[in-house]
Amino acid sequence: MIIAVDGPAASGKGTIARALADHFGLPHLDTGALYRGVALAMLRAGDDPADAAQATGHAERFPEGLLHDDALRDERTGAAASILSAHDDVRAALLARQRAFAARAGGAVLDGRDIGTVIAPNADVKIYVLASVDARAERRAKELAMRGQLASPSEVAADLIARDARDTARAASPLKPAPDAHILDTTGLSIEDAVTTAIDVVNAAH
Repeated sequence: MIIAVDGPAASGKGTIARALADHFGLPHLDTGALYRGVALAMLRAGDDPADAAQATGHAERFPEGLLHDDALRDERTGAAASILSAHDDVRAALLARQRAFAARAGGAVLDGRDIGTVIAPNADVKIYVLASVDARAERRAKELAMRGQLASPSEVAADLIARDARDTARAASPLKPAPDAHILDTTGLSIEDAVTTAIDVVNAAH
């Protein structure tokens, strides 16, 4: 069983995907971490994520250890990842790794922005997670505060709106729900309710 979970930043897709993987006993891949790994490598090298050639070079060789680096979740890393993810060659460099994970025997859960449309278009279950900008900004601000990084919800909201614009407008694999995806709006849901709803969706579809 392959489960594709897509959606914008701070919508809850990662939390839901991890919970689904635990519940159904499947391996999980946060594909956004791959782009954040490239971004972190670029930032530490002093390179510009807007430079497609530099970004592609890092995508082809960034060390796997960066996927477990605490700085992966920093807001600066996320912003850089959003910029470099628009480059066609960067996405191509990471495509094979993501598809190989989706094709593993026994199934998998993958979350990102183009899982149901590009990485695993034949997934058994596709869930598109969304939430209002205000709800997402509040969640992300709290998450950053827990990590000692203070940012106002209004600042975070502005960044999320900019990311959404880049993600939905890019030519390569734009953020959008697959035609057969189940839309899950988490704006007014607790984590527990969102996860329960997602589990029900999978059980009903498989």
